[in-house]
Amino acid sequence: MYKTLIVGVGSIGERHLRCFQKTGRVQTSICEVNPELRERIASEYGVERSYASLDEALSDEHDLAVVATPAHLHIPMAHQLAAAGVHLLIEKPLSTTLEGIDALCELVAQKKLVAGVAYIRRADPALIAMKEAIDSGRFGKPLQLVVFCGQDFSFYRPAYRDIYYADHAQGGGAIQDALTHFLNAGEWLVGPINRLTADAAHQFLEGVNVEDTVHLMAHHGKVLGCYVLNQYQAPNETTITVVCEKGTVRNELMERRWSWMVEPGGTWNTEQTDVPERDTLFINQANRFLDALENRAVPACSLAEGLQTLHCNLAALESAETGKWMETVGMTKA
Repeated sequence: MYKTLIVGVGSIGERHLRCFQKTGRVQTSICEVNPELRERIASEYGVERSYASLDEALSDEHDLAVVATPAHLHIPMAHQLAAAGVHLLIEKPLSTTLEGIDALCELVAQKKLVAGVAYIRRADPALIAMKEAIDSGRFGKPLQLVVFCGQDFSFYRPAYRDIYYADHAQGGGAIQDALTHFLNAGEWLVGPINRLTADAAHQFLEGVNVEDTVHLMAHHGKVLGCYVLNQYQAPNETTITVVCEKGTVRNELMERRWSWMVEPGGTWNTEQTDVPERDTLFINQANRFLDALENRAVPACSLAEGLQTLHCNLAALESAETGKWMETVGMTKA
């Protein structure tokens, strides 16, 4: 049983706690500065220990930690944990700046730790199947990527005004909180983004000033990408379409399926996947990370891949301010 520390047990941290417990492979402890929240979560989930600070938590030994605090705290906390020899699963986005990331990567390598970034779309069976089909070459080379995502964020996250979302510096706004998932998924499917331009605005969500609408164009090498997102429409829908030389493939995330069409005017061929609830993806992610500790897998999203997506986040924010095309690092496709 792996001694697992969940750092931060707000909405996403509580989900990580629940889903790591559901693997049956861990003993869990939590670290949370809010005393009422810490007490409630510790009682509800029967954790081994609960700590009021990371310094207090590190007085005990842990095999791995899930860092689920606001994004601006990820790197200093991860560095402190890595220095203690703790393996790391860091919530997305990796950070809100590049500060300290090179030092963290060097420390992870020096300590021979397993580290990854929790981009949950990489644990989706339908998207995994679609990626495998694209990578097999069965549809020829990818030429174009189109992503559309929309939902009523105030319905799904009614506390959005009072959490990190309201502040860019803490990882808030549509680009860092929502679009980052799909930039990362797009890079996973067709390769890293090397340049992009973005238009973003606050259109509707009450009580915040951060952007809730984004239109972004990107070059994934020779693949042209287009991302459109809003956080106030009634339908909760996301589609990811990759147009290839010999066919078109499409993932409908909310329907848990992917489809393909190879003949003009033909019909869609559809493959459904079994995902009974959203926790399933997080349990998949947790098991994949635990497998990596046993050298049976690698983290679904590496630190290097998470850093590449962070470059895209920062470029998108700057482009939205300046209206310019921005260069990103464009790491070699994994």
